[in-house]
Amino acid sequence: MQTKAHTRAQALPEEHANSLTRRNFLALGLGALTAVAAIETGVAGFMFLRSRSLEGEFGGVIKAGEIEKFPPGSVTEFPEDNFFLVRAEDGGFLAVYQRCPHLGCTVNWNGDKERFLCPCHASSFDMYGNFLNQPVPRALDYFPVSIDKSTIVRVDTSQLQRREKFSPDQLTYAA
Repeated sequence: MQTKAHTRAQALPEEHANSLTRRNFLALGLGALTAVAAIETGVAGFMFLRSRSLEGEFGGVIKAGEIEKFPPGSVTEFPEDNFFLVRAEDGGFLAVYQRCPHLGCTVNWNGDKERFLCPCHASSFDMYGNFLNQPVPRALDYFPVSIDKSTIVRVDTSQLQRREKFSPDQLTYAA
């Protein structure tokens, strides 16, 4: 005895037997979405794991500019790179981190007062990052500065240097 469905399947012409059914369509769609998700995950994993150069980014070496760009006695802010480049009156360079060592607030340079000011607790620092009032326990941290043969100032933001106070040996001079 044949069922009604079985009889209907036999009665379908050959061309309808190979047509795309709803079940096949859903299975094909789910398979395609799974393949796309797998490819996206693979690409994201590769991008995350590959090595990259930090040249020119915070956490790497920043090309600040030519020596002549920074007049003696000046403070230049590099907001995207999180430091201020200080050029001492005698020509030395010092890169001061823009985070307060007390709570990590971003300090601002006030040229009129010639001070770094912390907006969180009203502490202030001199041009070289020495703290001038409490509650800050120490000077602003700094980054190593180098000057290459072509008189380009570079700051290595991957090597944060902690300090208690400013010392003249922290300045970098052109050769």
